[in-house]
Amino acid sequence: MLKVYDVEGFPNPARVRMALAEKNATEAVTFVPVDVMGGEHRGEAFKAKNPDATVPCMELECGTNVSRCTPIIEYIDGQFEGASLIGDTPKQRALTQMMNLRAEEGLVDAVGAYFHHATDGLGPELETDQVPAWGERQKGKATATMRYFNDVLADQTFVAGDVYTMADITLLAGLGFADFAGVSVPEGLNNLNEWRERVAARYEEN
Repeated sequence: MLKVYDVEGFPNPARVRMALAEKNATEAVTFVPVDVMGGEHRGEAFKAKNPDATVPCMELECGTNVSRCTPIIEYIDGQFEGASLIGDTPKQRALTQMMNLRAEEGLVDAVGAYFHHATDGLGPELETDQVPAWGERQKGKATATMRYFNDVLADQTFVAGDVYTMADITLLAGLGFADFAGVSVPEGLNNLNEWRERVAARYEEN
């Protein structure tokens, strides 16, 4: 069985969990919790699986380890049946990858930089090299990205067009991370807020 090393509730692990839910494949995976607060991800045993020292990390049945959300989700997309989260045409795949990068770099990573550099983050034992000015600058990048996607969603149903993709998953996870980190959605972004309410409903428990 596939293994996913992660921390439930963290933004990047949430992206993988949403992808699995879209493919009705959550039960096909064993989730292995990683004690990030205790620094387990920086230990030699975990770094042997993932030298990036980040979660999530997926261990395939053959023993191969795959890290970073996009490669993991691409594996999930190809491994399990269901509508593609990447796209069925070259154009759709290109648009998905482009928008996924914009959501990842502009929101998930930017909020992460703010959280780790300009707030207490995960605490003094883990946040050992903070640059507060950089964190504040990235907060501005995150809110600018929210405005960008609000404009995008004025003319289309989903982030990368007319179909739901991993780009939507990344944006949704990024907004959740922003809530946690205290980066508010600017007022008046009605398109973004409507889209968020609509896609978040996909993951509500019945």
